[in-house]
Amino acid sequence: MAVHQLSVDEARRIAVHAQLLDLPRPTDLVQTVERLTFLQIDPTAAIAPNADLVLWSRLGNTYDPADLTTAIEHDHTLVETVAYIRSPQDVPAVITEVRDAEPYPYMARWLAANDSFRRDILAKLAADGPLLSRDIPDTSVVPWPSTGWTNNRNITKMLEALALRGEVAIAGRKGRQRYFDLPERVYPPDLPTLTLEQAITHRNQRRLAALGITRATGPVGPSEDPYAGDAGEPAEVEGVPGTWRVHPAYLDLPEFRGRTALLSPFDRLIHDRVRAEQLFGFEYILEMYKPKDKRRWGYFALPILHHDRLVGKLDAQADRKAGTLVVNATHEDVRFTKAIKTAVRREIADLAEWLGLTVSGPAAP
Repeated sequence: MAVHQLSVDEARRIAVHAQLLDLPRPTDLVQTVERLTFLQIDPTAAIAPNADLVLWSRLGNTYDPADLTTAIEHDHTLVETVAYIRSPQDVPAVITEVRDAEPYPYMARWLAANDSFRRDILAKLAADGPLLSRDIPDTSVVPWPSTGWTNNRNITKMLEALALRGEVAIAGRKGRQRYFDLPERVYPPDLPTLTLEQAITHRNQRRLAALGITRATGPVGPSEDPYAGDAGEPAEVEGVPGTWRVHPAYLDLPEFRGRTALLSPFDRLIHDRVRAEQLFGFEYILEMYKPKDKRRWGYFALPILHHDRLVGKLDAQADRKAGTLVVNATHEDVRFTKAIKTAVRREIADLAEWLGLTVSGPAAP
């Protein structure tokens, strides 16, 4: 197979288009999540929870977080899994990878030692589900070993382990607490059973469709990896070493129509920091865990996309008590033109309006 030769501009536009960050904007919530393949759940809400901020970046001010809850808890057109919101079509592959590839051998050993605990939980859910974790007795034989905040959180760890393996499912939420139930009461009926090979193929294809262009392999962290395996077709990007995988559907895009967007720090356009630096020349570190005097861009700085460039970061926080979106600084990675400044001010105003806040702060436009 011939290796596609792409300019950096072409590669960027493929990435932006795949992530639904060009024009026209998408209009359907469920279809947007299906395209993105997942929304990461993160409790940080310096501006808004990640899932909501990612959807606002795509759908704009028509997006209502209540619609996401409805899709998950009532329509079941989307489902919550451990740490992610997904399309039901991806659940069998996700479960198969965890169950058959067993990426966490220490977890398998802990589950084996607590098989009676597992069976107790399944029986309790069958009789009384859906249930919060606090409503389930701890009958563990071996406590969950950890030196961190999960130490001895036996019920939560067992429920999450069973959810990852498809033996239980997350049925909804009460605030930040999750309801758990049997999967047949939560997931759509007749989901396919996949082999591990089929699951890996499905996941690679879906990942590449969401990212547009990415590496085949690379370092793997604790979250969803950004690699596509042998999905798609090989490509080289001018001035960037190595071979990439590109989705063939994006090779002949119509005329690119860019826009300006404020992104979550967990947004998939920039979540692979190496890819963001190689394709966009964009350096980013989430600095919420750094001491204040060590931060360059801010506690929860939002990457700024302008057309096919990542041009800066917005240091802002929502002060809901005061009813304001506080803009501390706008960091320019490139010199902002008048058009960029106008577009960024408009996005800040739209973000504040969506949040029901007014714009204030030392760097408010």
